[in-house]
Order: sequence, then structure tokens, then C-alpha cells
Amino acid sequence: MSNFLVSARKYRPSTFDRVLGQDSITSTLKSSIKNKQLAQSFLFCGPRGVGKTSLARILAKTINCETLSENLDACNSCVSCTSFNENSSFNIHELDAASNNSVDDIRNLVDQVRFAPQIGEYNIYIIDEVHMLSSQAFNAFLKTLEEPPKHAKFILATTEKHKIIPTILSRCQIFDFKKVSINDIISNLKYVAEKESVSFEDSALHLIAEKSDGALRDSLSLFDRLVSSSEKNLIYKDVIKHLNILDYDYYFKITDELFENNVSELFLIFDEIISNGFDGQHFVNGLASHLRNLLLCLDSRTVDILEKSEELKNKYIQQTKKTTASYLVKALKLCNECDVQYNMSNNQRLLVEICLLQISSIGFDSEVKKKSKNFVVSKKVIFSSQETDKVIEKKQIEEDVISPVKVEEIKEKKILKENLVEGNQIVKQANDLVFNDNHKQEKKSSKTISISNLLSENNEEKIQEINVSDLKTNSFSAEELNICWDEMIKILKSKGKSNLAITLGMNTPKILDNFCIEVYLSNSSQIELVHQEKQTIVNILREKLINDKIDLTTVVIKSARNDVAYTNKDKFNKMIETNVHLDSLRDKLGLDPEY
Repeated sequence: MSNFLVSARKYRPSTFDRVLGQDSITSTLKSSIKNKQLAQSFLFCGPRGVGKTSLARILAKTINCETLSENLDACNSCVSCTSFNENSSFNIHELDAASNNSVDDIRNLVDQVRFAPQIGEYNIYIIDEVHMLSSQAFNAFLKTLEEPPKHAKFILATTEKHKIIPTILSRCQIFDFKKVSINDIISNLKYVAEKESVSFEDSALHLIAEKSDGALRDSLSLFDRLVSSSEKNLIYKDVIKHLNILDYDYYFKITDELFENNVSELFLIFDEIISNGFDGQHFVNGLASHLRNLLLCLDSRTVDILEKSEELKNKYIQQTKKTTASYLVKALKLCNECDVQYNMSNNQRLLVEICLLQISSIGFDSEVKKKSKNFVVSKKVIFSSQETDKVIEKKQIEEDVISPVKVEEIKEKKILKENLVEGNQIVKQANDLVFNDNHKQEKKSSKTISISNLLSENNEEKIQEINVSDLKTNSFSAEELNICWDEMIKILKSKGKSNLAITLGMNTPKILDNFCIEVYLSNSSQIELVHQEKQTIVNILREKLINDKIDLTTVVIKSARNDVAYTNKDKFNKMIETNVHLDSLRDKLGLDPEY
């Protein structure tokens, strides 16, 4: 069996130019070598797999090379370079701080620093994962790091810069490595694939680059794994299968269904995703990324931020034609809320499904509200309740002084409102004739007219055509109303509408002209409750009192309950009204009425 060498080691960069994604760092180091202004210690920090240790080795090899090229690359022919390539160099020392993190290990290192190099100009000490050193080891290393011999150079590497004590940081020249871009990873994978004679699809390499999350070493590890399972032929579908990744097509498909508010398809697609073994939170995060990509594609200036293939970018741009920025922002907010609540939820699948329903209803909720404002009556007309003019006028007088001109405007509005109320009453009577007496519709079809036309056209002649001779107009007394009112309250309680029943039972109603019943309420919330159930109340009263002209209006009265004291201070003030000596007693005892 041949000795297999993983691609991450086989194609490890050996020159500055082969270090991908860190151009600013490599150019700075090359300039320092050229000008012979090397720092005594370096700190390379950044994510995993971005080339920290590789660049440290390249730097160590280059500064000891006897004949540098014009491009400041090592010659690979001198004694120092050949010994380094054969892993037999006595000038370059590597220490893994994860396993050698004690004080004794650092003391041994400090003892070695005193000796001059045998070959070359410098002794270079590369300490990997330096943040793993103990605090005592850091303290033992401080003096040597601050004032090392001229022949000693230190290169420290770490993935967690924040764990290194400030006194160490202040003694190093710090270089912050960044994640390697997807395009750089793809170009490196293509280079390796050509060297290994591996055929591939661009979309497959793009998927590997995305999955590696900016780590070049991770991308090469994934590449080796997929090549071994695909017989040197990387296909997009095989990569999705082996890496257990949700296909882009799933997100495009489910986003189309979200735009159409197709709830059934949403549940079916999500069930398929769960059945394939994917986690709900993984799906939500993927959907959020997809929506973010759509948001970027809405503007031609931000399309370049999207690190996708040209074919995929075009698909995103096509889908953006179906949506708007406001929709995507609201959807992203819902996805984020779902992600935050996911781990705390007992029913995580339901949480994701609710999130999908909320996203799909974003645009459709506004359409339903618009339709409800401009509705067309088709079967039975439900009218808005009459406004309480007495309360409105009283409130306006209490708030400010009304000018004579304003008073005239109020009177004109009141007259107009009364006319509209009368028109509404006539149309209500027509509704009762047209829709409640179904068995009489065929005989009296010539006497009825279209209610929708009646509402849309303000025609007095058509209103007069309605035959109201069959309306029941039985007169009733206040006593009969009270008896019927109590019966209605019992009916409402039996239907589970206890709050409405209690509200209606607080005050005795009053009969006005034209069989209009005035209900006295205490606040606006009670008015809203009564208005919501007005049609139910009116229907019961009409049936019980045998009168189809009964209508309902509401009036706010100042209730005695408003004088009830709730806080301790209010209760104490009530007590003072009956006994003024209590206030002086409070002062003498030093009591606080708040408590």
C-alpha cells in the first residue's frame, strides 16, 4: 500500500505567493525582509486553517536562506533550505503549546535561546497555540520575549488572541489573519484537482468552498473525502448527498411558495426536509441566508457581495422580481426570532412551521385589510355602529372652547350623520326582507333591489322602491323591554359571552324615538365590546319584542365607580373627607399614605 499524503500537507504553501487570502500580511513581511527590519517577535492570530503556521514556516525558512531570489523566495538549494525541506534543521524549532504549556517547558526553551545557530543567521522558535500556555509560563517567557539575543526570533501563532495576556501582546508585532474568500478557495481546489487529475463541476467546488467556512485546510480535507468516495469525479448532486447539505433548489422552491402563500406546499416541503434528516434550526438559518442573498440582489451595487457562481446569481436576481425589500426585511426578522427561540422551544418543528406561516402571510395580511375597508356586500350587510354624538360634543367642550364657526361645522356633521343613519336603517330592513325570509324571495323578487347597487348609488328613488309593508313594528313599553333585556342577558351567558352580559346588565336601557334603544356604558372598551356584538343583540331584541325596526345606540355616562379609591393614598384621602383629624394624626406619627 502506497503512503497517502493528505492534500492539506501535500499542497501546503512553500512560498509567500502561494499563501492565499493574506496579501497584506505577506507583502509586509517581504518588505521587512528586503529592508532588513525584522521584528524580534511576531504574533500570527486568526481563524483555523488560514495559513498561520504555514506562513510562519515560510518566514523562518526565508530569513535563514543564504541566496534569496529577486522575489524574496527561498532558493531551496542552500544548506539551510535543504535541511529545512528534509525536516532536519537545527535552526528552526517548533513547540506545541497545547501539550507543552508548563513553566518547565518554557524554561527549557529559554535555556536553548542562549545558543547561537550552527547554520544561518537566526534561531527561529515557532510556538503554535500559544494561548494554551499557563499564566506562570507566560510570566516566565516575558523577559526573554522582550530582550532576546540578536540571533533569536519568535513566531507565535494562536486562534484565540483574546486569551493572551496584554504584556505578551505588547512585545509582539501582531498580524491578524482573515478568512480565505470563497473565490480563493475555489481557485486553490481547481489547482489541486488538476494536479490530482480529478474531474469536477464548478458548482461542486463552490459548495465545498462554502462548507469550509473560509478555512483552506478544511476545504482540502473535504476535497480528499469526496474524491475518495466519488472515484475522482466531483458532481454537484454527489457532494450534496455526502456532505448532507440542503440543496439551493429547496430554498428557491420554498421561497416561491412563501411568496404565493401556499401553506400546503410549505408544510409538504418542510416535512420532506425533516424526513431527510435535516435539523429545523439548520433549515431556518439556511432560509435566512437565502433571504439575505435575495436582499443583496435587489440592488445591482450589492450583487458583488454575494459570493456565488454567475448561474446562481442569475437565479437569485430572477426571484427578486417577485418580492420587495420590505417583505425580505420582515421575513429575515421572523427567521432571526425563530432561531433565537429554537433551543428554548418544546415543540421545535411547530415553531419553524409557525415561522413559515408568518412569513407567507406578510403580504397577504395587508391585502385582506385593504379589501375589508372597501368591501362589497354580497349576502348580508353588517353596518358600523352609530357614534355617540353627545359624548363627542361633551368631550370637545371640556377640552377647549369651541368657536361659533366650529359649532356650526359640528351641527352640519351631525345632520349629515343622522341622514346616513336613516339610510342605514332602511337598508337593514331591506336585508331582513331579502335574506332572512328566504321562502318569500321568489314571490317578492319584483319588490326587492340589489343591495350592492343601493350602497354604491346614492339614489333616493331606489330607496323608496323597497317594500317595507311586511316589516314588524310591534310597539313595546319600557317594562316589556326590561323583561326582554334580562332574558337576552341570560341567553348571552348561556352562549359563553359573560363579559358582554355583565356589561349590558350594569345599567337600564332607555327607549328613544323610532324604536331606538339607548344603552348606557362606562368606558370606550365597553362600547367596542357592544359594537362587536351589536347585530346579535339587535336580532334577539327584534325576535323577542316582534319589532324589525329596533336599533341600538350607545352613550358613555360617568359612573359612580370612577370615584372608587384603588391606591392606598386615594383611600386615605377618602378617609380624610369624613374625618379631617386623620391628617394631623398622620403628621404626628410620621406615616406615609403611599404604604
